[in-house]
Amino acid sequence: MKIGVVSAEGRGETDRLLAEVADAMQAEGIRTAGIVKVLEHVSAFENGCDMKVRVLPDGPVIKITQSLGQGSGSCRLDPSAIAESVAQVENGTLDDAHLLILNKFGPEEINGRGFRGVIGKALDLGIPVLVGIGSASRAEFDTFSGGLAETLPGETEAIRDWCMGAVRHRTEG
Repeated sequence: MKIGVVSAEGRGETDRLLAEVADAMQAEGIRTAGIVKVLEHVSAFENGCDMKVRVLPDGPVIKITQSLGQGSGSCRLDPSAIAESVAQVENGTLDDAHLLILNKFGPEEINGRGFRGVIGKALDLGIPVLVGIGSASRAEFDTFSGGLAETLPGETEAIRDWCMGAVRHRTEG
C-alpha cells in the first residue's frame, strides 16, 4: 500500500504541485485517475473558495463549489458536484490507472463521503495514491490512513520521483 501526502506552504501551492505532477506523469505515459484543481480558473470570491477540478486524465472539468451569495461564510462545496466527480473517477479510468491523484482530502472525506471509497478501492487494486492535505484535515487523514502515508516534500521533483517509484514498485511487484 502506497500513499503519498503533499502539504505545501503557501496558498494554492499544493494544488499547483499536484497539477504539475499529474501533467508530468501523463507526459511520461503513466495512466492517472483522480482530480486536480484547474489552476487557470479565477475565483469570484476573495477567499478563493470557488473551484473547478479536472477529472484525470482528460476531463471533464467540474465546478465543485456553489454560489451562496456575497458575504456568506458557509462552506461553498457543492455535494452533488463532488458526487459527480467521484462517479467520474470510479466509473472512468480508475481500474486501469497506474496512479490516483486527489487534490485534497477535505471535509467530505472527513465526514465519510467524497473520495474515501475511491482511495480504498485504489489501494485494494494496488494503485498508489497521491493526495493533497491541509493542516486542518491532517489528523483525520492520519486516522483514515492508519498512519501509513508518507509525507512528501513540497517539491515537484521529489513528488514526481515518489510517484515514479511507487508506479515502478506496483508494476514490478
